[in-house]
Parts: sequence; structure tokens; C-alpha cells
Amino acid sequence: MSNQPPTSSVTEERLQRERDYHNDAFANDVRAVADKYYSTVKRCFDDYDRTLLNSVAGKSVLEYGCGPGSRAFAIAKAGAHVTGIDISDVAIKMAAKKAEAAGVKATFAVMNAEALEAGDDSFDKIVGSAILHHLDLDASYSEIVRCLKPDGVGVFVEPMGHNPVINLYRNLTPKLRTEDEHPLLFSDITLAKKYFENVVVRYYNLTSTGAFLFEKTPVFKPILGLLDALDKGLFSILPPIRRWAWYCVIELHGPKKQ
Repeated sequence: MSNQPPTSSVTEERLQRERDYHNDAFANDVRAVADKYYSTVKRCFDDYDRTLLNSVAGKSVLEYGCGPGSRAFAIAKAGAHVTGIDISDVAIKMAAKKAEAAGVKATFAVMNAEALEAGDDSFDKIVGSAILHHLDLDASYSEIVRCLKPDGVGVFVEPMGHNPVINLYRNLTPKLRTEDEHPLLFSDITLAKKYFENVVVRYYNLTSTGAFLFEKTPVFKPILGLLDALDKGLFSILPPIRRWAWYCVIELHGPKKQ
């Protein structure tokens, strides 16, 4: 079981806001209006999928943030023993229903990622898509460390919070996100080094985000490919501009037991 202390009233209020928002978001697909932008992050999510599916057969995997779009289905089909959790009971019901319909063997449970109901050293991998930035990072990093096996790895794909243009869009569309979420800053990634021996980060989407303008046209894929290649080059030769990336893939290796 979790070794986290009882939650404070402030924490419980934050968790309830997150639960309420995501119950509504999953039930009513409130974020569909932003799909045109997310069409540009394919290379990033392909990287995430390859990393989380690498050598998972026979392994125990915990996925943070589950719903009908969960990676738990692909992970289970790859031969892993999967547990998917979410703070939203609506999301968990939808994921369980989809798994049953598809004949996928996975366990789904409503759970707080900051206080996991799991024993120490329980999982070979802990993974999640756009979930860490909804959490108290000290609490969640600590729980990931506790529940990962000594040779385990955490794999997450997360939005970043430095780009002023993206932040302007976020400010103009508050109903598309929770009031408590916090896209990751470099300081949040640095914090991970307190808990893990090796933190590997790959950055995506600077110029390529603009490809959404061509989403409904035949030239979308070639333009996105060119801009993805440009971003890869820019991030390689000009490391300081990585802070303006929209998304990143984070690998957390070598848990430091607290």
C-alpha cells in the first residue's frame, strides 16, 4: 500500500476538481476542438509508444491516466500484465468497457497517482500520457520511485510550459484544461533527478506545430515531415531553444529509493 501521508483538505479539493473536470471531459469529449493541433504531435507520440512497448512482454506495467484512448490495450496485446489507473471513474468505466469488448486482459482501477495502492517494487514500467503535469510532482515522483522495481523505468509524454505562443493559446482557452494543471518547466524535469539516477528527455514540436494550418489538405503530411526534421535539427544544434518545445518524452531510469 501507499506510504503517503493522509491528504490535506487543499489536496483533496484539488483532486476533486481534477476528477470533476475529467469526468465531464471524457463523458462529453470537450477537448475535441483542439484535435487539429494534436495532429502535429504524431512523431512525439510514436516515440512514446515505441519506448513504452519496448521489451514489455511478460513485464508488469502501470499506466497513469486511462480512458478509451489508453495505451493499456496495446501494452496488454504486447504481452505485458497491465494495470491502468485514473482519478476519473468515467474514464475507468470507459476503458474497462473497451477492454472487455476487445477481449483485452487488463486491470483498471480508480486511483490517485500521488498515493498509489500498490506495494513497493511492484512494476517494471510506469507510463503515462500527459498526466504528470496534473500532479504534485514531488508526491508523484516519490510514488513512481517506490513502486518501480530497482531496474524499472518510467516513460511519460508531457506538454511543456515555456513557449509564449502556446501559453497564450492556453490562456485564451481555459475550458480546455483544469485550473490546477501545470505544463512542465525545466525545473520540473530537473526535480526528477532528485528521484532518478538518469533522466532522458527528447523534445518535439517547435515549428512543426504550425503544420495544423494544412491539416485538411493533401500537403499536411509532407509539410509536417519537413518541419519535424527542422525541429529535430534545431533542437540538436541549439539546445537552449528546447525550452520552447510543445511536447517532450521523458524516461526515468534507476529509481533512487528514498
